[in-house]
Amino acid sequence: MKLPAYFTTHASPLGEITLAATEDGLCGLYFKGHKPAPKREGWKRDNGPRFDAARTWLDAYFAGEKPRKLPAHAIAAGTPFQRSVWEALRSIPPGKTTTYAELATAIGSPKAVRAVGAAVGRNPLSILIPCHRVIGRDGSLTGYAGGLARKKQLLALEGLNID
Repeated sequence: MKLPAYFTTHASPLGEITLAATEDGLCGLYFKGHKPAPKREGWKRDNGPRFDAARTWLDAYFAGEKPRKLPAHAIAAGTPFQRSVWEALRSIPPGKTTTYAELATAIGSPKAVRAVGAAVGRNPLSILIPCHRVIGRDGSLTGYAGGLARKKQLLALEGLNID
């Protein structure tokens, strides 16, 4: 498992975002106050071009445009189960939501709703892998590693107003 080697920060309407990357691609996107917070041991600041695609994508997203192809990413962490959840998250289109139970069913583990919730909470690429599009069974906003206020703002940016 390769650990992040480089990081930069990027301003956004939701506050500063930390981007992390290895030589293979982007592996982390975190808000200030993100829970769990990334461990930055051994990371080196790099404000150079390795993060240009992620910056461009984020700027387009926050401008309300449909960003092009996702920046190259290389997630260095996660169990096979977590990775299956993160892959399923990528199939949720902008402006749509799903529930934890529906996500559990989609990955073939309908009884693993709590484990799916835990995996969603460990998603290392917030926004790019859209964990903010997962809501409670009753349609309410539930946990988000970047905070519920940010989750609500991200959904509103995509045309959804959920309380």
